[in-house]
Order: sequence, then C-alpha cells, then structure tokens
Amino acid sequence: MKYTITTILLFLVVGTTWAQNKKWTLEECVTYAVENNLSVEQFELDLENARVDKSDAIGGLLPRINSNISVAGNTGLSFDPTTNQPVTTTILTANGGVTSSLTLFDGLRNINRLNRAKLNDMANQYRLENLKDDIRLNVAQAYLQIISNKEALKVSKAQYAVTEQDLKRTKELVESGVVPRGDLLELEATAANQEQQIVNNEGLVLISRINLAQLLQITDYDNFDIVDESFEIPPSEILNNSAKTIFAKALEFRNDIKFSESLMELAEKDVELAKGAYYPTLGAFFNYNTRYSDQGGFDPATGTLVPAESFTNQLWINDGISYGAQMNIPIFNGWSTRNSVKRSQISLEKAKVQLDQDKLALESTVNQAYVDVTTFRKSYEAAEKTLEARTLAYQYAKERFDVGLMNSFDFGQAQARVDDAAANVIRAKYEYIFRLKILEFFFGIPITLN
Repeated sequence: MKYTITTILLFLVVGTTWAQNKKWTLEECVTYAVENNLSVEQFELDLENARVDKSDAIGGLLPRINSNISVAGNTGLSFDPTTNQPVTTTILTANGGVTSSLTLFDGLRNINRLNRAKLNDMANQYRLENLKDDIRLNVAQAYLQIISNKEALKVSKAQYAVTEQDLKRTKELVESGVVPRGDLLELEATAANQEQQIVNNEGLVLISRINLAQLLQITDYDNFDIVDESFEIPPSEILNNSAKTIFAKALEFRNDIKFSESLMELAEKDVELAKGAYYPTLGAFFNYNTRYSDQGGFDPATGTLVPAESFTNQLWINDGISYGAQMNIPIFNGWSTRNSVKRSQISLEKAKVQLDQDKLALESTVNQAYVDVTTFRKSYEAAEKTLEARTLAYQYAKERFDVGLMNSFDFGQAQARVDDAAANVIRAKYEYIFRLKILEFFFGIPITLN
C-alpha cells in the first residue's frame, strides 16, 4: 500500500513538472486552438443540427404509419359499435386501428427539401472550416509576436551587457583622471535607459504570451510558453506566382467562398420550394380498423339473445380496411404563394450579390497580401543594411571613445541608433515572415515555420 501511494505521488509530481515545463510549437498551438475553441464547438453543434434537418428531409419521403386504440364504457342509452343497435345497459367497447399515408407528389417540394438539407450540411461544414482557417492565422500571428518580442528582449539584454563593460572601464578611467566624470554620468544614463527597455520588452513578452494563451483558452499564463528558438526567413517561391494566379487558386479552395456559394445554392432551392406551392399535392392513404363490444347480439332465427363473441374473435369479425387517394389543388390563396416566391427570388439575388462581394473582398485581400510581402521584404532588407551601417558607425565611435576622441554623449547617441536599428530588423523580419505565411496560406500552403 505504501509503495502504491509513493508511485502515484511520483507520477503526479513528474506529470505536473512536465506540464509546467512544456514548450509549445506552432503546430501544437494551432491544433490545440482548433480543437478547443468555443466558437468551433458552437459551429460543430450547428453542423450537427443541419444533419438532423437532413434526416427530417429524408423522413419526408417515407410513408407515415400511426396506430390508435381506445376503450370506453357507457351507461344508459347508447349504440353498440359492433351492431349499430341501441342498448340501454352498461356497455364496454374498444376500438383500434392502423393508418398509413404517403405523399406521392407535392410539387417536388419533398425532393427539394432533401437537396436543400444536403446543401445546408455542406454550407455548415464550409462555415466551420473557414472559422478554423481564421483561428490558424490568428494563432500564427500571436506565436510570431512572442518570438519577435523574445528576440527583442535578447538584443536589449546583450546591448546592456556591452554597456556594463563600458561603464566598468569608464569608471576606472574617471578614477584615474583620464576622462571627465560627465562621461560616466552619460553612460549611466544610457545603462538606465537600456534597463528600462529590458523591463518594457519583458512586459511585451508576457503580454504576447497571455494573448496566445487566451486564443488557446489556456488560463495558466505563468507556466505557458512556446519553444525557445528563433526563425530565419523561410525559403519561399510564392512570389514566382502573380497576385492574379494566387487569387485564382484561392477561389478554388477558400472555405469562405465555398460558404457563400453554398448560401447562393440554398437560396436557389428556396425559390424552387416556394414555386412548388403552385402545384397540386397528391397523397395516398390506407387504414385498417377493428372494434369490440361486451354486448351480445339478437338472433332473429331463434328469437333469443346470443352471448358476445370472445375478444379475439371480434377483432377478426369486426375489422375493416379503407384506402384511397386525395388531391389538393391550389386555386387562390391571397397571393401568399406568389409573394413567397418573390421573397425567395429577392433572397437569391442578395446571395448572388454577397458572393460577388466576397470574391471582390478576397481579391483585394490577396492583392494587399501580395503587396505586403513585397513591401516588408524590402523593408527587412533595408533594415538589415541600416543595422550593418549603424553597427560599423558604432564600432568606429567606440574606438574613438576608448581613446578619448569622442565624448560619452555622442557615443551614447551612436549606441542608441544601433539599438533602434536592431529593434527595426526584428520587427521587419517577423512582419515579413507573417505576411509571407498569409500569402502562402491563400495559395493553399499550410501554416508552418519548418
């Protein structure tokens, strides 16, 4: 018993430690977000509801079968249902039957209802997948933001470490009387500013981690973190395709477009359903019934009362069958059918307009994404060149500062320009990666940083 309890506690400790030390990859974040998002769960329930509607439509093509049974007692004057003769004694009767009906024709509305239910099922699937696409993009953006903030934090800490070395050396020079104390004060101000930047970057890392955790609906913010790694610009041939080519490819698989197309097809089915009310409806029915009475009958041949037949025998003796067909022909219904058709046609036109608007919006988004990739690539390349130039200028300034040919204020300015350039490189880098992933996503390439 003691050994078992120790083993359980060991597993609990190991499991807790593993959970706290877990680092999430982008793929894990995307998968988890899609599987646990509340909106996804809501849309999945809508999809289940659409499938129930589909089952209803299938049921509308099948015959309906119902049964009934009743038992009654009467005292005083009443009619025996088995003989249709009046009786004045207490009588116990029973009736039962089975009825079946089938719609043979109703203007093809039953067929159109089934087809519409199938389309609605598909529309809800596209709606669900479109939501998942949006979640994937949002998670990727939040994930890259954490990486960007972490890299900025690393750079600010590295720059502060260099400044600390300069401070130590400058203190020695001040104490020996080689440089004035004002240079030390300027460096101390620079170091204080860098410490503030480190604190700000730590706050940005924390906020970006919380933002991603909230997208994943994880509440343990303290222990949530992503894999500690930086990413280089991934190789991509997406710009070998024109924006027009990418848009044409997006039209083929984008779930938001498929959803809009499904809504238009649903509107077309609604028009057909409304027009079906112009036609006659034809149905068939079949009915089997029987009855029982505890009263005996009068036998005219003998002039005596005959005891009642047994319950089982009366079910066979008193049964009957009825069957037939019924047709309803619409003649005039206050223009309700005509107006219903008009409303459905208006809804169809609105669905067509919405589809055109969604295509235009997608084309605009693709073009913007294409321009963004080109722009941010150039911005990143320019930021790298700026950082390289600022670094060379800083190295030259440091050499002059070390030999006393530059004051601490000018040296601090050179260092600040390097800090800004390094931060701009990080921002431009991850902005470019994210824009690149968006454009690839429109081309059907899954989001991954591998």
